Amino acid sequence: MSKKTRHEPHEEHADESWLLPYADLLTLLLALFLVLYAMSATDAKKFQEMSEAFNVVLNGGVGVLDYSKTEPSDDPADKGDNKAPNSIPAPKADKKREQLMKQEQEDLEKLKKQLDTYIKKNGLTTELSTKLNHSQLMITIRDNALFAPGEAVVKPEARMLAKEISNLLHQFPDYDVIVSGHTDDVPMNSTKYPSNWDLSSDRALQFMKILLLNESLDPKRFMSTGYGEYRPIATNDTTAGKAKNRRVEVSIIRKYQDSNTYTSVTNSKNDE
Repeated sequence: MSKKTRHEPHEEHADESWLLPYADLLTLLLALFLVLYAMSATDAKKFQEMSEAFNVVLNGGVGVLDYSKTEPSDDPADKGDNKAPNSIPAPKADKKREQLMKQEQEDLEKLKKQLDTYIKKNGLTTELSTKLNHSQLMITIRDNALFAPGEAVVKPEARMLAKEISNLLHQFPDYDVIVSGHTDDVPMNSTKYPSNWDLSSDRALQFMKILLLNESLDPKRFMSTGYGEYRPIATNDTTAGKAKNRRVEVSIIRKYQDSNTYTSVTNSKNDE
């Protein structure tokens, strides 16, 4: 009788099903670290390309790696979280500026009204005019009200005018003031003033000096300049036009300028 061969019991194979989720976990971790690295870089375009590739491979192009979610939100509420601690929100800044512009407009309208009243009261409508526009309040003074022909010495009676203007400017001390001189195109022919540049510059300077006799005004906010015949406001082909071009302008400069907000307000006899 033959002996039966005894077979050793088969060893059971170890369960390796855990390798699949483990491999998936490693893949996801690798993807996570790559994403974190990419997010720390500044090249947004490369990050978008890589994120789109991972989306396609891992979950069909949609999911947590969707790049659009990393872009800045258009929602103002979301943007508020990224503001600097000391920054002023834009709406508040705009509102504050509007208030300041409104106050400035009221101030300059008040000053213009006071000047117009003085001009009318003293019968100076042919020598002085005022104009308020989006950039400045300008006082225009004909040269015959201030100077003798070809001279830059302010007439004694014109000093009262300068004093009145300086007293009005004192009410609004925070504005810059530019005093500019202008002439017609007739060439100067004197040893004292070899050109219209020299005459217009000296006239502006002399009138500014009288304004600054008012010690309450800040000289740092004043400047004078001469333009000669190069900024005419009328034709130099007529006597009347030449007379208009010979002038001194005192310009009170706006701090807040908006050409779309304010309309030019003019008080000039010739424009009526």
